[in-house]
Amino acid sequence: MTALKSLGENRYEGLEEIVAIARSVGWGAADILQSYYRGDRSTDDLEVENKKDGPVTAADVAVNEYILYNLQASLNSPDFGYLSEETYKSQTPAVEQPWVWIVDPLDGTRDFIDRTGEFAIHIALTHQGRPILAVVALPEAGKLYYATKGGGTYMETREGQPKPVRVSERNALEELTLVVSRTHRDERFNQLVQHLPFKNKHYVGSVGCKIATIIDHQADVYISLSGKSAPKDWDMAAPELILTEAGGQFTHADGTPPKYNQGDVNQWGCLIGSNGHCHDTLCAQASEILAQLDAPA
Repeated sequence: MTALKSLGENRYEGLEEIVAIARSVGWGAADILQSYYRGDRSTDDLEVENKKDGPVTAADVAVNEYILYNLQASLNSPDFGYLSEETYKSQTPAVEQPWVWIVDPLDGTRDFIDRTGEFAIHIALTHQGRPILAVVALPEAGKLYYATKGGGTYMETREGQPKPVRVSERNALEELTLVVSRTHRDERFNQLVQHLPFKNKHYVGSVGCKIATIIDHQADVYISLSGKSAPKDWDMAAPELILTEAGGQFTHADGTPPKYNQGDVNQWGCLIGSNGHCHDTLCAQASEILAQLDAPA
């Protein structure tokens, strides 16, 4: 295959060939997840193991093995490193290669177990800590989103041709809809949201599914606020790129972009993804509210 090269200024040679591989792997991973999800299996059959960071099922492990094996076999290059939810604890703090695949085989394990259908597969390729290629597959929706840096975001189904997608044009803060989890909301997050002027809330599981609702115009804003724990690199890397290449923005509340594969896989602080039109205002308001919430009594 063509070697992947950085040409500077977010330009990369050989990326289109690699995104075709990632899309194929994404669909194959979706098939495996659906074989567990739609098969005649009870929750007990999924071999749920409750770990510190959340539940893990046999489906997580099977899909993780499939993705890593097929990426490595297809690319066959020592230039790529791999960071995945199911294997990172056995790795060094940061993968040394400049090109690193960051994989979440099952984003939304709790939704998978609870049968909401709102789970996703994340596959991202990062270069020096920033995503340049992303695939987010939604098996139950029958959709796969993919993006390359500077190349836009596309959505495809199993039957149809890929089509470019863009976020909504809604640009009045009080008209925006916030997408939030049904669970995973602590009191600090609730207080932050109560002080922001959103018109509606849309409840969806999994980060990948949440970001897809922004691309699909069902919502406009997603907020992640770490508490005792934080989302991980694999939760954010692929959804970030499909959102930003669709015209949205995804930053910390101070406006800086996330960095990945930095040793600590946790994404601490407040992260905001939006359709972009009120992003700076949202970041400023969120920062001000958090400063007040965190001020000594």
